[in-house]
Amino acid sequence: MDTLTNLIASILIAAWMITLAVFSIQNITPVSLKLFMFETFQLPLGVLLAFCAAGGVVLGALLPLLFARSRRTNRRNIDF
Repeated sequence: MDTLTNLIASILIAAWMITLAVFSIQNITPVSLKLFMFETFQLPLGVLLAFCAAGGVVLGALLPLLFARSRRTNRRNIDF
């Protein structure tokens, strides 16, 4: 069962990476992000999307660790 799950996860990740690569190649128009009065330098849309996807993966990996730590401290406080 674990082998099948790993295979499916690998296929999904590979498909996502291929889709991101094709999208990056097709969208090379430079764009800049504007937030209130701040504006970023111009980057191709595909590169910007890759940075956002990488940031999402990092946050998705770190947030459960932070929530697990706060749950452990809450359980310790309740036990005493």
